[in-house]
Amino acid sequence: MRLISQKGVGYPDGIGAVKSLKKKGARNAIRIPGSELWLDIISSLNKEDSVYLIGSTNAVIEATFDKLNQIYPKVKIAGYKNGFLNENDIVTLEKEISDKKPTVVFVAQGSPRQERLMQRLQESHQAIYMGLGGSFDVFTGNVKRAPRLFRENGLEWFYRLLSQPSRIKRQKVLLPFFINLHLGKY
Repeated sequence: MRLISQKGVGYPDGIGAVKSLKKKGARNAIRIPGSELWLDIISSLNKEDSVYLIGSTNAVIEATFDKLNQIYPKVKIAGYKNGFLNENDIVTLEKEISDKKPTVVFVAQGSPRQERLMQRLQESHQAIYMGLGGSFDVFTGNVKRAPRLFRENGLEWFYRLLSQPSRIKRQKVLLPFFINLHLGKY
């Protein structure tokens, strides 16, 4: 997984990553929410740059496309595709991205699916690839972001668990992670 994460944009999106970085000596490490960073990247693009969007459902990816066009009318969106891809979809996507040559490819599928897809796509087209998890859902208002109190205190994960109890399966790895982090195993 380390090799995969080193081929795209890496940033400490969660409190666990920040705590781990600080434990390793990066005293000034801060949390950088992907749901904010990708929009900063879009706003800083030049007129010759373009982006490609992959993720979520058809309705959400289309709403993301429409909203981005409203907010950033000068940004070129080379294309978009929902995140529910079979092998044929991926082969078609590889060709389309290779043909359109976007500068940045945003993939919002959740980990590790998005990292695997980004690694595969990068084999046919070199670009900046950034995994966004559920950022398109947040951007379009389909998922509410945690209140500021939770975000500022490193508890966004807890808010998301409370609002989406089905996440318990994915978040059960957090307790062993924090135990191992404090025992110096990371």
